[in-house]
Amino acid sequence: MTAHHHQTKNGFITVSDKIVRDSSTRYLRARREEGASRGAFDTEIRKLGGVPRVETTVERDVTPEAVAAVLGVETGTEAATRKRRMFSDDRLVQLADSYIPLDVAEAAGIEQPDPGKGGIISRMAEAGFEQTEVTEEIQQHPATEAEASALGIEAGTLLIRIIHVGRTSTGRAVEVTVHTLAPDAWVLRYSVPTS
Repeated sequence: MTAHHHQTKNGFITVSDKIVRDSSTRYLRARREEGASRGAFDTEIRKLGGVPRVETTVERDVTPEAVAAVLGVETGTEAATRKRRMFSDDRLVQLADSYIPLDVAEAAGIEQPDPGKGGIISRMAEAGFEQTEVTEEIQQHPATEAEASALGIEAGTLLIRIIHVGRTSTGRAVEVTVHTLAPDAWVLRYSVPTS
């Protein structure tokens, strides 16, 4: 563990040690493709001085009900799923499960763990599925047994979950990602247009 993850005496991590997830800029192509970046998370952790590491499992899995509704398919329809465990140094800071329609995943060639520079969003754009609108909904939910075990917390602990949806210019949802954030590790930042 680096100094970036030390706990202060009162048990809280100082704000300067938190990972800033800035949704105003994190999906811009230039930001995702910065340097040797493999996507937005990679850039965020490096900015903090940490070493990002992502363990990715790619498989075809049935879509949960809420995800199926957004993708416009029947519950239980198979989708390409990318399940990631995301680390800063050795600390697991995020679980992220992405669901992508099979036709999009096949066209974009993203059914392998490393999608290359800029991540899956860049590969989708190259295949004709450019995301022109991204929406994120923030929910709180009690940690499941699996999440609690992975994150080293007690089951039932309230976690922040971000439901991320990427849509093309035709309004089709081509990606639904469920981000589950480790407690006390993140600052969420959004800019809101005023005109």
